[in-house]
Amino acid sequence: MSNSPDNFDWDKFESQGFGGGYSKAEKAEMEKMYDDTLTTVQEQEVVTGTVVGITDRDVILNIGFKSDGLVPVSEFRDLPDLKVGDEVEVFIEDQEDPNGQLILSRKKAKIVSAWAKIYDALENDKVLEGVVKRRTKGGLIIDIHGVEAFLPGSQIDVKPIRDFDVFVGKKMEVKVVKINAAFDNVVVSHKVLIEKDLEQQRAAILNNLEKGQVLEGVIKNMTNFGVFIDLGGVDGLLHITDISWGRINHPEEVLQLDQKVNVVVLDFDDDKKRISLGMKQLTPHPWDALPADIEVGSKVKGKIVNVADYGAFLEIMPGVEGLIHVSEMSWSQHLRNPQDFIKQGDEVEAVVLTLDRDERKMSLGIKQLTEDPWTKQDVLTKYAVGTKHTGIVRNLTNFGLFLELEEGVDGLVHVSDLSWTKKIKHPSEFVKVGDNLDVVVLELDVPNRRLALGHKQLEENPWDTFESVFNVGSVHKATVLEKSDRGAVLELPYGIEGFAFPKGLAKEDGSTVEAGESLDFKVVEFSKEDRKIILSHAATYGEAENARIAKATKKAQPAAPAAQKEAKAPKVQKEAEKSTLGDLDALSALKEQMMENEKEAGVKKLEAAAAKKAQESEGAEGEASEEEDKA
Repeated sequence: MSNSPDNFDWDKFESQGFGGGYSKAEKAEMEKMYDDTLTTVQEQEVVTGTVVGITDRDVILNIGFKSDGLVPVSEFRDLPDLKVGDEVEVFIEDQEDPNGQLILSRKKAKIVSAWAKIYDALENDKVLEGVVKRRTKGGLIIDIHGVEAFLPGSQIDVKPIRDFDVFVGKKMEVKVVKINAAFDNVVVSHKVLIEKDLEQQRAAILNNLEKGQVLEGVIKNMTNFGVFIDLGGVDGLLHITDISWGRINHPEEVLQLDQKVNVVVLDFDDDKKRISLGMKQLTPHPWDALPADIEVGSKVKGKIVNVADYGAFLEIMPGVEGLIHVSEMSWSQHLRNPQDFIKQGDEVEAVVLTLDRDERKMSLGIKQLTEDPWTKQDVLTKYAVGTKHTGIVRNLTNFGLFLELEEGVDGLVHVSDLSWTKKIKHPSEFVKVGDNLDVVVLELDVPNRRLALGHKQLEENPWDTFESVFNVGSVHKATVLEKSDRGAVLELPYGIEGFAFPKGLAKEDGSTVEAGESLDFKVVEFSKEDRKIILSHAATYGEAENARIAKATKKAQPAAPAAQKEAKAPKVQKEAEKSTLGDLDALSALKEQMMENEKEAGVKKLEAAAAKKAQESEGAEGEASEEEDKA
């Protein structure tokens, strides 16, 4: 076994010429020189290595250490053309593993290097480039040399971003704005780079900004009143009225976001912070193309583009509009809301009333397409005094009502001309808007377009007859309709109303007449002119009151023949008080007695009035019942 390593004779080997001539000191010095050629490495640091070999599993790197290191080939996927001799950075994980092998990592080296670059970029305001990996809540995730950084949505661009997905997979330059070392979080911004580039553009635009200047911009935001346009770092407002010569309801009808447009500078403030822009001003005004044959009196057609409280606007060609005032829509005086007559989008024909091409204003009318009813030749005969008509109640006032006999022809019925017998405080007690009402013409004033109408005049005045029936001292059955501190309103036969003062409401037993009671009342005062009848229940049993009434009666009847007639009156009135609107027999008996007193003609009128009042009463009760059902 002389050839075994353990029995190897080194002295003999050296004496044969291998290492011969070196002393131990010289050998130690040679070993030291060899060790100095090796690199001293520290764990957890990044070094540069040279590729000395590539296998299926590993890449062999020489970092100047006494042994080579291995790095999995999977860590070089981003370098498909890697070859022997290339230099790469690696991270020293372990100088010597249990197998004596140097352990290196390129992946960790990239992360360490990336963080170093990130910190350097923050401290020295440097720009980094990364790749957008994915979208996340509120922004994007960017890979910067293996480190994931967060790019907030508000920091992507100077204009609002509506779709973040379009940036995924694209390269983007960013600046580091914040680092949270405790959580290894990095926040970056792309917007600051854009703003920096825009500063110069903004300064150039503002320095050269002047009215009438035409600029190109991009629509960045839309509102219902206009659009905001980015002019290159400077925003301007394009108001909705300056987008088109024609009327539009919203900018989105003709424009869209991110659209490039040419605009003209209309105005700006001293600080140039508010810039007003126009688009329609870049095209000729449509009024310049308005045909010359359109003049006052011409008929035009168009579409209603807007309806206001005071009228409607008719567009006869894009950008050319005329106002149809509400008063020019119909000859009727009761058209107060244009919406009742016309709607937006309607196709309408109109007549030009005024035209000012310099001011670009036009007023139109619709009613002029039909003849004015007040200028018709037959108006004097058609609405002559005494003629009878039926109209529609259009409006109620405190003093009366307005009745439309035909479109454009209205008349006033005064509240006092509604009824001979009822004391109407407001027309609403008698009719309602929309009702038909029969009337007779009382006055006609064509130049002033006025008609005075009456309803009660369709019947003869029954007060001529009532003067004989309800003479002072006569007694009648009456019902208390309503009662107040001033007295009570009474309903007498034939639908007539009377009034009793508080002292006349006292009963013989000391109590007071209440609302709804029907009792005998004596007439104490009668006025045909004022259509007033004053009655008293107390006078039916009080001697003093009767004496006063007798004295008043005697004073009012000086002639003997008349006094004789009055002597018969109480008997007649006792019959009359028992009569009702439907009691024709009693009415006939009353007529016979009054014929004896030469009042036959008056009773005939009264009979006719009673029958008509009965019909009106039934109709009124029916309407009241309907109103109660509605309520």
